[in-house]
Formats: sequence, structure tokens, C-alpha cells
Amino acid sequence: MFKLFLLCALAAAGRSEIPEEDDVLVLKKSNFDEALQAHPDILVEFYAPWCGHCKALVPEYAKAAGMLKAEGSAIRLGKVDATEETELAQEYGVRGYPTIKFFKGGDKEAPKEYSAGRQSDDIVNWLKKRTGPAVASLGEVTEAESLIADNEVAVIGFFKDAQSEDAKAFERAAESIDEIPFAMTSADSIFSKFEVSKDGIVLFKKFDEGRNTFDGEMTKENILAFIKANQLPLVIEFTEQTAPKIFGGEIKSHILMFVPKAAADFQDKMDQFKKAAEGFKGKILFIFIDSEVEDNQRILEFFGLKKEECPAIRLITLEDEMTKFKPDSDVISAESITAFCTRFTEGKLRPHLMSQDIPEDWNKNPVSVLVGKNFEEVVFDPTKNVFVEFYAPWCGHCKQLAPIWDKLGEKYPEGSDVIIAKMDSTANEIEAVKVHSFPTLKYFPAGEERKVIDYNGERTMEGFTKFLESGGKEGGAPAGEEEEDLDLDASESAEFFDLPLFPIIYMRKGNRMRIQMARRTTTSCKEVANGEESPVPCNPSA
Repeated sequence: MFKLFLLCALAAAGRSEIPEEDDVLVLKKSNFDEALQAHPDILVEFYAPWCGHCKALVPEYAKAAGMLKAEGSAIRLGKVDATEETELAQEYGVRGYPTIKFFKGGDKEAPKEYSAGRQSDDIVNWLKKRTGPAVASLGEVTEAESLIADNEVAVIGFFKDAQSEDAKAFERAAESIDEIPFAMTSADSIFSKFEVSKDGIVLFKKFDEGRNTFDGEMTKENILAFIKANQLPLVIEFTEQTAPKIFGGEIKSHILMFVPKAAADFQDKMDQFKKAAEGFKGKILFIFIDSEVEDNQRILEFFGLKKEECPAIRLITLEDEMTKFKPDSDVISAESITAFCTRFTEGKLRPHLMSQDIPEDWNKNPVSVLVGKNFEEVVFDPTKNVFVEFYAPWCGHCKQLAPIWDKLGEKYPEGSDVIIAKMDSTANEIEAVKVHSFPTLKYFPAGEERKVIDYNGERTMEGFTKFLESGGKEGGAPAGEEEEDLDLDASESAEFFDLPLFPIIYMRKGNRMRIQMARRTTTSCKEVANGEESPVPCNPSA
């Protein structure tokens, strides 16, 4: 017996205590396997100390860890400084910060990507769905009251027969949604407490009308549609915390009100906006953005707005191609917004395309400057071969290309049948040309056919010259045939840019919309630490 005790003591002594910070396990290569053995279900954040998005996550991540610990849950949260533990980061394919993965059952080979929001409730609910039943069982009124009190949104199925077809449809719907807790009850006391007289589904929420009752046919699809139409406020503010809910939903038509929250008439504008929203629930997502917040200025720029032009309304769709719309009037009233949205749903609106004014010296330099207003005339001139760089002023790849592009322009002086041009795609939009990454290079050969050829070769003087001298054959492909790989490894990109989440996602194709795709955009991110740029992308939406 003594020998057994001694062996156990030695084993315990050989196993180092895993350090914690605010209930979050601090993991390294040296204790990672031990942590997975001790805590089979563990959520791990791979972060960088300088990453702004990681810093913003810290309090909510710690709060979630504390909530689980207080409940006596076996689920734990851990974190890995990926800038120090590079071997671990490489092993688990960390390409951006934060990257969050869930290791279930001690399985270190195939962790699941975390795919919910960044608030503590989102994290806890997601983990509970991954480790327990999709639908909790409620037997007491206090259990139902606690569920509703502890969550911003909760869904309860009231079914006298838990094995009924309606109850099974409810369970199937619950399995499809991670961020909201679902529960079911057959208890008369709970039916009575919440004034439910027959089988049904009630969504409880801490905003707007407080609760919604499902009244359709009990199918998984109908239940999901009901939940997705009611789980968000009629009007939601865009913030880093709400972004996953905004972009992770099924509603791909967004109307945006840019307004300063400090303005005297802010509440009046919000009341009008909310009143209009009531008629488009489940069809158009109503979002407001504080136009005075510094982090939101790039968003205004993306929509061609300046602070002094706010309040303002814009609408955008996130389908196969993003399309923006602008109201004819600047008046913000429930009536004008309703009319605008009605015309949109009826397909009667024309897209709003941004354009700068044509510079007086647009063709006086080796590289011609194109804007929306002169694009058509220049690139589709049947006597000219036009090679265009679509760029963003903040894009590092574009900055690296600039001297080469200028030199290329000098090679084809005025009078040549070749025009080297550039267009700022953050300020100018062309209906016929969709730009999804920067820089995008397209060649418009002379002739009446209005052909477009994508350049996919090396971004060098030699590569460009061969391409032009071959008539767009060497290094080119017909537009649309070969799309640039948007899932770049960090090592393939020289510089990354710290963009707000909003324009990063809106600059992606709508049919690729999902929150985790934001970190894979080629416009990526740049985080600054101690004045130095990091060559590793941030992940604004883990």
C-alpha cells in the first residue's frame, strides 16, 4: 500500500501545475498534452500580445471561463501565446489572431474551429452545445426563469409529449444553432407560469417586445426562420462584439444608418429607423453606426461618406456580388425609409456606384488616373489597349507595386496604343468590374468586343512587359476563369492591414460570407506593436 501511495505521489510531483490567469489555463508546448489529458474538453485561444482583437477578447474570454468554473463544468478555457509557442501555432494551422479551437474528448488531432460570437454568453452556449444535448430539459419554474434571466435570447419548446413529431422538429432546429440555448418542458407549472396554453415555441429576449411566439407549421426550416427573424433587435448597433451576429445570420440585405450617437436628435432618428424596421423583420437587417467613432471612419469611406454628411442611409446586399443603394432623399423618417426598402424588395432600385471627380491632369502622367466617371470612355476605347491596376490607398501590396507600375507607364508614353492606368477602388465603383482583393490587375485589349483579361503573372516589370507584348496571353486568363486564391498563408504575403471588420467582410463575395472567412481576405490585417508592423495577420472574427 505504501509503495502504491509513493508511486502516486511521485507521479503527482512529476506533473507540473498548469498556471491560470483569470480562470484561463496558460498553455505552452511543454504542458499542452498534459492539459488535454487533464481537461478533455478545452477551448484554446491562440493569440498575439500585440493583437488588438485579442486584447478586446480578454475580458469576455475570462468571464466565460469563470462562468463555467462557477457552474462546476468540466469544460475549461485555455490560451496560447502563438508568438512564443510557434511550434504549436504551426501544428494547428494558426494563420491569424485570435484563432480559437475546441479540443473535445482529449482529441488533439482534429479540433473544431470556434464559430460563434465573442461575448461570454456566446462562448458558454457554444461550448455547452458541443458537449451536451442540444435541448435542455426543464422540470421546474425556477429552471426556466434562470435560463431566461441568464441569456440575452433563449428558446423554450412547450410540448406535452417530448416524443411528438413537433418536439422532434424543435430538437432538429436546436442542433443547427450554436449561439442560443434551447430547452424543452412538459411541466404544467411552466406552461402556466408563462401563460402557454398549448404546445408551441416561445423565444424569450431582453430587448424589443421581450418574447415571440411561433405560430407556423412545425418544421425545422420554419422554426429556424422564426428564430433567425427574431433573435436580433429590430435595430442593432455595429460593434466588434455584434459583428458576428450581424454577418453570421441568414439576412444578407443590410440597411445602415450612419448617425452620431451624441447628436441631440439621435433618439428621434432611432425611433424613425426602428419604426420602419418593423415592416421588414426577417428580410432586411437594420443596423446603425456611430459616425463619430474613429474606428468607424473606414466604414464611412467604404460607403463613400464623410462625417459631415451624416446622418445618412445606405443599403447593401451580400449576395453573389455586393451591391450598394442610396436613397434619393436625405430625409430620415419612417415613411421615407419604408418607401426606400419597399422599392428595394420590389427590385426597383438602381445600384449606387461611387465615383470621384475626374482630375484635370488624369492623363498627364505616365500612369493615367481613372475614376468611375471616365472609366468606360477610357478602357473601352476600341483603339487602345488599357492595363488597369485597381488599388486601395492603404494596401501594402499596392504600395510595393507603385514604383514598378510607374516605370511600366513610362515604357508606354503618350501616343502609344497602350495605356497604363490605375483606379482607387475604395472611392470608385464600376458595375462591370467587381474587385475582391488588392491589387487587382485587368487588361482591356483594343477592339469592339469589350474583352477583359485578368493578369495572374508575376508582378514584375519583366512579367508585365511579356504580358502586354503577347497581347495579354502570357500571364493572363479570361476574366472570371481563374480567381485569385483568397486563402493565403501568412508566409505568402509581405504585409497585412488592420482594417475594421465591417469593410473587410463587405469587400468579400456575398456567397462566401461567414464570419471566419474575414481573416482569410487578401487585404488581411496589420497589427502594430511598439511601432513595428507584424508580418502576421490579425483575425478580426475568430
